[in-house]
Amino acid sequence: MSCYDCGKKNDTLVNRLNKRVTIQRPVESRADSGSTIIVYEDVATVWAAIEPLRGREFFAAFAEHAEVTTRIRIRYREGIDRTMVVKYGTTLFEVLHIIRPNFNNVELQLMSKERQ
Repeated sequence: MSCYDCGKKNDTLVNRLNKRVTIQRPVESRADSGSTIIVYEDVATVWAAIEPLRGREFFAAFAEHAEVTTRIRIRYREGIDRTMVVKYGTTLFEVLHIIRPNFNNVELQLMSKERQ
């Protein structure tokens, strides 16, 4: 009997992964002027759940800023680190922390903030 038949909501990780995101890593490149610049290359395109957790606004030097902490859940994969960014559409998220719940190789939670 499936959970649909028993009337319970199936809240597994796979069912929440409904956004297609691209994980990118920074690499050094040369600009036409010869200077070194940082560009991002694709590492993987995966399914993810994007969950805004909290937001705050603050004023610094008379400029208003908004900051939202976002949890991005993906299936476990090797090689993800805090230098990487997650791209969803035109939005880039900086990875601040990586959490591996229960220390198993099932899921990664990328605690992130939207790049302004």
